[in-house]
Amino acid sequence: MKPFTIKQNECLNQDIQGYYHTDYVAYENRSEVDNYPMYILTLKNDLDRNWWLSKLQSAQRELLKVLLNDLPNILKESKLHKLTVCVVPRAKADNTYNQDQLLFKATIVDAVNQLGNNFGDGTIFIVRHKNTNTTHLRRPVDGFDNDGSEPYSGISQETCNLSNNIKGLDILLIDDIYTKDVNIDEDMIQALLNCGANSVTFYSIGKTIHHEPDFTF
Repeated sequence: MKPFTIKQNECLNQDIQGYYHTDYVAYENRSEVDNYPMYILTLKNDLDRNWWLSKLQSAQRELLKVLLNDLPNILKESKLHKLTVCVVPRAKADNTYNQDQLLFKATIVDAVNQLGNNFGDGTIFIVRHKNTNTTHLRRPVDGFDNDGSEPYSGISQETCNLSNNIKGLDILLIDDIYTKDVNIDEDMIQALLNCGANSVTFYSIGKTIHHEPDFTF
């Protein structure tokens, strides 16, 4: 687990403490990264993949191991008594995905349940109801209409339902990959603050090395 700072910008009105598990690069450059997190790409399970069950379950086990190790360390670093875990939703409306395309979130729920009372389950607190552009797809996929807006300031609150239960909580917001200057995560952090979160700490499994959106191979 490595710390970094998400800087204030046009989508975020304050600096935020962030953490990530490993570096991330485009698939064809994966030799640049030790222990490349292939399980992230597997759990995206986009329409051109349709991975078999055993592969998805193996990816879930790898992710769970990472979460069970990193999340307690984040809690310790935060010096907070409890963190409520929320997840950045996928780009399209939640009800458009199959269950085997939502296993990243399901694995986080499993981790929170195993970690006990110092972590709260807020994984249903953010629900995408309107499609946005899927930024990690850099080329067209047969049979998939990548509709929806590119990230902009306020897109999270305009395309998601955010629970009133967020108010007053210390939130740990989790995403699979953080890429600087895309502003998906910055905007979601600001949305949580706008909804009254007491604090927001950010964590991603991968953090993109290069200043370009991540993409599947």
